[in-house]
Amino acid sequence: MKIVILGSAHPLRGGLAAYNERLANEYRKQGDEVIIYSFRLQYPSMLFPGKSQYSDEPAPENLTIRTRINSINPLNWIRTGNEIRKLKPDLVIVKFWMPFMAPCLGTICRIIRKNRHTQIISIIDNIIPHEKRPGDFLLASYFVGSVDGFVAMSRSVLKELEQFDKKKPKLFSPHPLYDHFGDIISKEEAIRRLDFDPNWHYALFFGFIRDYKGLDLLLDAFADPRIKDLPLRLIVAGEFYCDDAPYNKMIEDHGMRGRVIMSNDFIPDSKVRDYFCASDIVVQPYKTATQSGVTQIAFHFNKPMIITDVGGLAEIVPDGKAGYVVQPDPVQIADAIVRFYKENKEQEFSAAVAAEKEKYSWSKMLEAVETLVRGDK
Repeated sequence: MKIVILGSAHPLRGGLAAYNERLANEYRKQGDEVIIYSFRLQYPSMLFPGKSQYSDEPAPENLTIRTRINSINPLNWIRTGNEIRKLKPDLVIVKFWMPFMAPCLGTICRIIRKNRHTQIISIIDNIIPHEKRPGDFLLASYFVGSVDGFVAMSRSVLKELEQFDKKKPKLFSPHPLYDHFGDIISKEEAIRRLDFDPNWHYALFFGFIRDYKGLDLLLDAFADPRIKDLPLRLIVAGEFYCDDAPYNKMIEDHGMRGRVIMSNDFIPDSKVRDYFCASDIVVQPYKTATQSGVTQIAFHFNKPMIITDVGGLAEIVPDGKAGYVVQPDPVQIADAIVRFYKENKEQEFSAAVAAEKEKYSWSKMLEAVETLVRGDK
């Protein structure tokens, strides 16, 4: 097939770009022709909460990436839509993650469909955002009307889609593994590469930091006297996309400055492996969620997880087998951490994670898209 992927890619950074590039490579592996149409302007600077939208790492090899889209320029949407319409791809896959992008992506998709040839399938991260704003429902509705079908990466999003459209085909297929960060290395090697103290154990909170991700709950949990008695440090690895002052104050107030490692620059792809391989367990104390790419990085590196029972997270991590599923509550999070270390669960859980991750291949995501293209759903 001739395929266009509509969404973020290099030189943009982050999970969205990583996902689209990995998806493109999977299609290339099976012999398809793939072009990614990415953003020339993804977010206006005043709306972007981080330090930079761009990666310092080299462009991925063997991928065709065209940086065309301006998210706030309607004339650009028309030009881009017409360019792709004239290409007559067999399939356009568009990643949707927030209503702000609905006018841009929805307009481009509407123009592409005028060629009466291209099928458009959206892979949906979120349809109702974690951080809600006025107009979200109207914007998301506009996007929903522009595509032919949907792959939701959590059952909660699949259910939410019913609020927008009951007729178009839609199915659930979980987020595939982020398996492009390199092979597993020993814990000792990873700790050495990060210049951490090898006499400690490490738990990891990873990814962009937003208030809904519950870092405050984890810091409260880490102040539990039972955890203070463990030879354990917490790594907070990721850039703040919210005010960092309340979190730093919590660390000071709890007297945990020596037990919490704040690594708050953007973590480049080349360093992701080190943080996961240095850690015993990954903690995701989210207050709301649908699915999470962090979970799929943890699966790739065979890392047990403590996750909260929100959105679709509990669908992915079997409780008591690959980790623990708890409520978004500091006491329950602390209980799970203590139990993990007191009962020496790391080896048992890691083996279960390694077995469980076979479910999350990229080929299964391609099968889900193909099901919609064939009209089997």
